[in-house]
Amino acid sequence: MNKVIYPGTFDPITNGHVDLIERASRLFDEVVVAVASSPKKKPMLGLETRVDLTRQITVPMGNVSVIGFDGLLTDLLKQQDANIILRGLRAVSDFEYE
Repeated sequence: MNKVIYPGTFDPITNGHVDLIERASRLFDEVVVAVASSPKKKPMLGLETRVDLTRQITVPMGNVSVIGFDGLLTDLLKQQDANIILRGLRAVSDFEYE
Protein backbone atom coordinates (compact mmCIF):
# COMPACT_ATOMS: atom_id res chain seq x y z
CA MET A 1 0.00 0.00 0.00
CA ASN A 2 1.29 3.47 -0.93
CA LYS A 3 0.59 5.87 1.90
CA VAL A 4 1.68 9.48 1.51
CA ILE A 5 1.94 12.27 4.09
CA TYR A 6 1.28 15.84 2.94
CA PRO A 7 2.58 18.08 5.74
CA GLY A 8 1.96 21.80 5.96
CA THR A 9 0.65 24.67 8.01
CA PHE A 10 -2.38 25.21 5.72
CA ASP A 11 -3.01 28.71 7.12
CA PRO A 12 -5.43 28.75 5.42
CA ILE A 13 -5.78 25.86 3.01
CA THR A 14 -5.74 27.15 -0.58
CA ASN A 15 -7.00 25.98 -3.96
CA GLY A 16 -3.41 25.00 -4.75
CA HIS A 17 -3.30 22.74 -1.67
CA VAL A 18 -6.64 21.19 -2.60
CA ASP A 19 -5.49 20.57 -6.18
CA LEU A 20 -2.40 18.75 -4.93
CA ILE A 21 -4.47 16.67 -2.47
CA GLU A 22 -6.92 15.70 -5.23
CA ARG A 23 -4.07 14.66 -7.52
CA ALA A 24 -2.42 12.66 -4.74
CA SER A 25 -5.71 10.92 -3.93
CA ARG A 26 -5.74 9.55 -7.47
CA LEU A 27 -2.10 8.42 -7.34
CA PHE A 28 -1.82 6.89 -3.87
CA ASP A 29 -3.86 4.39 -1.87
CA GLU A 30 -4.02 6.68 1.16
CA VAL A 31 -3.27 10.38 1.67
CA VAL A 32 -2.74 11.82 5.14
CA VAL A 33 -2.87 15.61 5.29
CA ALA A 34 -0.81 16.50 8.34
CA VAL A 35 -1.62 19.99 9.60
CA ALA A 36 1.34 21.26 11.60
CA SER A 37 0.88 23.46 14.65
CA SER A 38 3.87 25.59 13.49
CA PRO A 39 3.92 28.03 16.45
CA LYS A 40 7.08 29.73 15.13
CA LYS A 41 5.19 30.75 11.98
CA LYS A 42 2.50 32.40 14.17
CA PRO A 43 -0.48 31.13 12.15
CA MET A 44 -3.59 33.31 11.82
CA LEU A 45 -5.88 30.35 12.49
CA GLY A 46 -5.64 27.90 15.35
CA LEU A 47 -4.65 24.29 14.73
CA GLU A 48 -8.16 22.91 15.34
CA THR A 49 -9.68 25.41 12.91
CA ARG A 50 -7.14 24.55 10.20
CA VAL A 51 -7.74 20.82 10.71
CA ASP A 52 -11.54 21.29 10.60
CA LEU A 53 -11.43 23.40 7.42
CA THR A 54 -9.17 20.88 5.71
CA ARG A 55 -11.42 17.99 6.74
CA GLN A 56 -14.52 19.75 5.38
CA ILE A 57 -12.84 20.34 2.04
CA THR A 58 -11.47 16.80 1.69
CA VAL A 59 -14.66 14.91 2.67
CA PRO A 60 -15.45 13.96 -0.96
CA MET A 61 -12.02 12.34 -1.29
CA GLY A 62 -12.58 8.95 0.31
CA ASN A 63 -8.93 8.00 0.75
CA VAL A 64 -7.85 11.26 2.43
CA SER A 65 -7.58 11.74 6.18
CA VAL A 66 -6.60 14.90 8.05
CA ILE A 67 -4.68 15.05 11.31
CA GLY A 68 -3.03 17.73 13.38
CA PHE A 69 0.53 17.23 14.54
CA ASP A 70 3.21 18.88 16.60
CA GLY A 71 6.57 17.21 16.36
CA LEU A 72 9.04 15.81 13.90
CA LEU A 73 7.87 14.75 10.47
CA THR A 74 10.11 11.69 10.62
CA ASP A 75 8.32 10.54 13.77
CA LEU A 76 4.94 11.09 12.11
CA LEU A 77 5.99 9.01 9.11
CA LYS A 78 6.84 6.12 11.43
CA GLN A 79 3.60 6.51 13.43
CA GLN A 80 1.53 6.52 10.25
CA ASP A 81 3.54 3.73 8.60
CA ALA A 82 4.07 5.96 5.56
CA ASN A 83 7.14 6.11 3.36
CA ILE A 84 6.36 9.01 1.03
CA ILE A 85 6.28 12.77 1.70
CA LEU A 86 4.25 14.91 -0.69
CA ARG A 87 5.47 18.45 -1.37
CA GLY A 88 4.17 21.08 -3.73
CA LEU A 89 6.04 23.77 -5.62
CA ARG A 90 6.95 26.46 -3.16
CA ALA A 91 8.68 29.80 -2.86
CA VAL A 92 12.42 29.94 -2.16
CA SER A 93 11.65 31.67 1.15
CA ASP A 94 9.99 28.47 2.40
CA PHE A 95 13.22 26.56 1.91
CA GLU A 96 15.15 29.27 3.76
CA TYR A 97 12.79 28.88 6.73
CA GLU A 98 13.27 25.13 6.86
